[in-house]
Amino acid sequence: MAAKRVSDEPAFILHQYDWSESSLILEVFTRHRGRVALAAKGVKRPTSNFRPVLLPLQPIKVSYTLGAEGNAEIHSLKGAEWMGGHVMPQGDALWSGMYLNELLMRLLARDDPYAALFDIYAGVVRVLAGQHGGTTEAIEPVLRAFELVLLRELGHLPQLSEESATLGAVNSVARYALVAEGGLRQAATHERAALTGSQWRAIELALQTSQPFPKTLHCLAEPEVAQALKPQLRHLLQYHCGSNMLRTRQLMMDLQSL
Repeated sequence: MAAKRVSDEPAFILHQYDWSESSLILEVFTRHRGRVALAAKGVKRPTSNFRPVLLPLQPIKVSYTLGAEGNAEIHSLKGAEWMGGHVMPQGDALWSGMYLNELLMRLLARDDPYAALFDIYAGVVRVLAGQHGGTTEAIEPVLRAFELVLLRELGHLPQLSEESATLGAVNSVARYALVAEGGLRQAATHERAALTGSQWRAIELALQTSQPFPKTLHCLAEPEVAQALKPQLRHLLQYHCGSNMLRTRQLMMDLQSL
């Protein structure tokens, strides 16, 4: 029986590692099939046509055959084509894109499709590619909005219009903090990383719209909102990744300290 083939699947390369002297295993985020692993045979050879195509943060189309009647964890890459549209992000935007890739690697199970999340990720990559000389401050709201959408898509984000312990509606002027094991709770007076109930409610409404990313990004237009969200989302993401600090985040901190 001929192996089943997947053709012209929109995709992004999240990660790659050596398989042999001439081949790689690619971790790929596809639109219709989620995260898949592909064996790319011979792509490390100088004559391979795939070398300039199989790059991170670039929109491509891949074709591959499913191994073991679709039950194998690793499939065989048969074709790849750059879809064009933007150049590789540079500087802080590049590091930010690699950080998002690591989040997807850690949090997405294989063969679990998230078409809407794929489209949002593709849009974020386009935004990062357009950040020529962009500052970290300009990129921060983009990252926070994607983190919120990602957590909601994966079911890791509680309702932000109510206190998680009591299920009571948040008070508009009271301040609340998002914690990994307790959800949304009223913040202590000394906690700086907190938002008002009205701010959390606005984010929740944005996440429920048909365009959650741009609507959520709009909620983060004020710098202090994105700044207050950063440590809260960092702890929540770290909790669900179930590991030590993400490599890309540690590298970014190391570079900033040089």
